[in-house]
Amino acid sequence: MTTADRFRAAVHDRDLDALDDLFTEDIRLYSPVKFTPFEGKPMVLALFKVLLRTFEDFRYIGDHTGTARTSADDTSAASAVLLFRARAGGKEIHGIDLLHFDDDGRIKEFTVMVRPQSAVHALGEAVLAGLVADGLVPAPEGR
Repeated sequence: MTTADRFRAAVHDRDLDALDDLFTEDIRLYSPVKFTPFEGKPMVLALFKVLLRTFEDFRYIGDHTGTARTSADDTSAASAVLLFRARAGGKEIHGIDLLHFDDDGRIKEFTVMVRPQSAVHALGEAVLAGLVADGLVPAPEGR
């Protein structure tokens, strides 16, 4: 079973312990709503805890494997693209998860892309509320 397969299974089962085993300590997650990445395994796992509560009817619908250049250091790495559908904040989401693997097959970089824009906005609001509720980020001023 590949790392991508194990990742899909962990997300399907909402298994944070399994995700922990798949991530490098210095994993970087690039979000569709935040310019700078979430960095480090503790923060990325905390984000996944929020995401697994936020997404409704999440399902992977396809995949592609190969190599791609990473965002962090612009080197070529084994990668997988996992296509998904879900709902968040009442909006239908179409998206992809781009996983980059280290030499040991663990996930070192993770990029999420979603569409349409209304879904990006709804997802961003829902995730921010979850991060604030879990004490991971301060509440935005004026809220």
